[in-house]
Amino acid sequence: MEYTKITSDILAQITQIIGAQNVFTDEESLGNYAHDETEDLKYYPEVVVKPTDANQISALLRLCNANHIPLTPRGGGTGLSGAALPIYGGILLSMEKFKAIIDIDTENLQATVEPGVITEDFINAVGEHGLLYPVDPSSKGSCFIGGNVAHGSGGPRVVKYGTIREYILNLEVVLPTGEIIWTGANTLKYASGYNLTQMMIGSEGTLGVVTKIVTKLVPKPQQSVLMLASFGENEKACAAVSAIFRAGIVPSALEFMERKGVEWVIKFDDIKFDLKPDVNAFLLIEFDGDDMDTIFKDCEKVNLVLEQFECRDVLFADTTQQKEDLWRMRRTMAESVKSNSVYKEEDTVVPRAALPKLINGIKEIGSRYGFESVCYGHAGDGNLHINIIKAGMSDADWKNKLKDGIVEIFELTSALGGTISGEHGIGLVQKEFMPIKYSEVNLNLMRGIKSIFDPNGILNPGKIF
Repeated sequence: MEYTKITSDILAQITQIIGAQNVFTDEESLGNYAHDETEDLKYYPEVVVKPTDANQISALLRLCNANHIPLTPRGGGTGLSGAALPIYGGILLSMEKFKAIIDIDTENLQATVEPGVITEDFINAVGEHGLLYPVDPSSKGSCFIGGNVAHGSGGPRVVKYGTIREYILNLEVVLPTGEIIWTGANTLKYASGYNLTQMMIGSEGTLGVVTKIVTKLVPKPQQSVLMLASFGENEKACAAVSAIFRAGIVPSALEFMERKGVEWVIKFDDIKFDLKPDVNAFLLIEFDGDDMDTIFKDCEKVNLVLEQFECRDVLFADTTQQKEDLWRMRRTMAESVKSNSVYKEEDTVVPRAALPKLINGIKEIGSRYGFESVCYGHAGDGNLHINIIKAGMSDADWKNKLKDGIVEIFELTSALGGTISGEHGIGLVQKEFMPIKYSEVNLNLMRGIKSIFDPNGILNPGKIF
């Protein structure tokens, strides 16, 4: 695809729109925005801009549309699919100055927030009002809520509260052609034509630039209990997950962790944890609510289920510090894996009951291709993160054969009724695998939607398909 390079004349127009203090062309700035958290990929923009309002973005997109200049929106830079990489150069649009929590409406249990607000800051702000925004990905301390919208993020508490799709009511969006629209209404019900709000969620900045977000909130539970169950086999731990729900029990979080991941976390984060030699898998199970008697009854019920799957031991986190330590172990697992080995991370999701077959298949595929894997993730909703570890695989095989192994993992995932990304998105690195799950009819419908929103293909080009 051919795009126009940014000339001195165009740069002058950009500067006039955004202001000189918010336009950057120095080597350090371009390098800082050339990558996200996706492996070792780097693509340098020609210019970085940091607008402060929707009208500036509107004018900028009109300029890009008129001159066929690619523009790549970026949130906190924590993405794992390469969706924020400016692969065609052009303009990198950072949303970091859109960081206002505009309103917390305690009467309607809603909030209006700008996309550059850090997710954890927003969670804490609404928490001060006794409210909960339950979308909390592992990167919540640094990711932006706008990036969460762009990727359809989830996190551990999806299992009880649902994904971000259930908490976004309305969006202010600047379209690639420069128009500014609201996608829906600040209402819990919406049956007025196509739901443009839902279309924007998970679109990875390819259809529009989100500038305001209206979220739903729920009352914040006052109590919680966290328990860590250990198992001798991965398959037993994964099989217990579906059984918990079949028994009528709904935890607020249900996470799976493989032994190797826990070993690396202990080493990386210096966590004090008694890792017994006969334990190979863990389930981290949380219950929340306002009545401790009800919570403890759920804990008793889940214990009975765990016993059926040869659970070795159950550790109850009695103190706030113990809870924080266990959650830190889970949340730092991805970073711990990165610190240990050359790796690739995949983000599969299957129906819960298919988890044992998925993890067993992953190990079998790895043994044939020569790679190892560390698996963990949101087992309660069937979302398994697969960290593929180079281990003893040769450089040539890692470069030339690994892709075939990944294809087999995705084919298995699809055959089990799942899909190739649960919350990380498609972006740049997963787009070649989309035909494994979607027919050409599906992909052409997506391409058609893209062309209607962005007829000149200037907004985050080269992503998804």
